[in-house]
This record gives sequence, structure tokens and C-alpha cells, in this order.
Amino acid sequence: MDSIDKVYLYGASGHAKVVVDIARLAYLDVPCLIDDNPSVNTLAGRPVVHSSEGLNPLIVTIGDCQIRRKVVQKLGARDYVTIIHPSAVKAESVELGYGTVVMAGAILNPFVKVGNHSIINTGASLDHDVLVDDFVHIAPHCTLCGGVEVDEGTWIGAGSTVIQGIHIGKNCFIGAGSVVVRDIPDNSLCYGNPARVIKKINQD
Repeated sequence: MDSIDKVYLYGASGHAKVVVDIARLAYLDVPCLIDDNPSVNTLAGRPVVHSSEGLNPLIVTIGDCQIRRKVVQKLGARDYVTIIHPSAVKAESVELGYGTVVMAGAILNPFVKVGNHSIINTGASLDHDVLVDDFVHIAPHCTLCGGVEVDEGTWIGAGSTVIQGIHIGKNCFIGAGSVVVRDIPDNSLCYGNPARVIKKINQD
């Protein structure tokens, strides 16, 4: 994509308020936000419109992984922006997909890879060789140790720690403050110290 000076945010949410500020720090104008709720008309001092027709490029600013994925699928082929808060630490070898947001104080160490439409939230730490797939949300102050892999659509709750080399499957929800010391299968609700699978999640 050519150099840009503006971005439109799809989803008038609390998460969007944070992304508006990151865009400001990245010298990107946010002319308006887009939301499907017709009763929402302003957010963070910006107008909210109810159609994305003709508006590009975009970031989908919805924290929920599954809803974010559904919105992206509904939108079809669009241009997406990846933005990084200036206080984040990002090694030169880090790879970030499109539509992804990295928030204040996050640390991404060498050879981290993050997929498309993912959120690396405030103060999260991803150590060397961590792999994060598409539509993932790494919540504030999580620690992912070296070589951790997180599959598509998974949410890792605030303050959680995942020890080195662990693989977390797709569409999982890891509760806040968990300590993950063993691999987690797909579609699992998991929490605790050590984290245990509580039940399977139906993502249909």
C-alpha cells in the first residue's frame, strides 16, 4: 500500500478509543468510525457512520476475536492498516500482518511473527520466536515466553503467562491471570494456575 495519511476504524468500541489515540501518535487522521449500531453516532470526538462503502483503508477495532473475524469476512477484500504505538518495542526481525494493532508498552522480541487482524495489547511481552496467528487477542500485560504458538481466534486474558514452547490451539479463551504450563487443544475455555481446560467452546 502507498503512504497513507488517514485510516477508518470499523467498530465504535472502547478498543477503538485506544486505536484512535495510536493513530494520532502515528500522524494518521481518523475522519470517522463505522459501526452497525444506528444509535451510535459519535465516539472519541469523531462521527460514527453506518456504512463502510468507499472508505479505505481500515482497521477493524473490535476486541472480541470471533466478532472481529466475522466482520472481516463480511467486508471482503479491503485495504487494511497495521499500526504500532510509538512506545512499543519491536525487534527488527518481527513480522506483523495487516490490520494488526500493537499497543503502548508492548514488547516484541526477535523473530516474533503476528498474523492479520490481531491485537497485542498494552504492556504485553512476546519473547523470541513467538508465533501468533490471525484474529488473536493478547490482552494487557500477558507474557508469552520463547517459542510459544497461539493459533487463530484465541484470546489470552489479561496478566496471563504462557511458559516457553507451549502451543495453544485455535478459538481458545484463556482466563485472566492464568499460568499455562501445558499445551491447550482447540476450542477450549481454560484458566487457573496451573491453567486447566474447563470446557469446550462451541464457535459455530
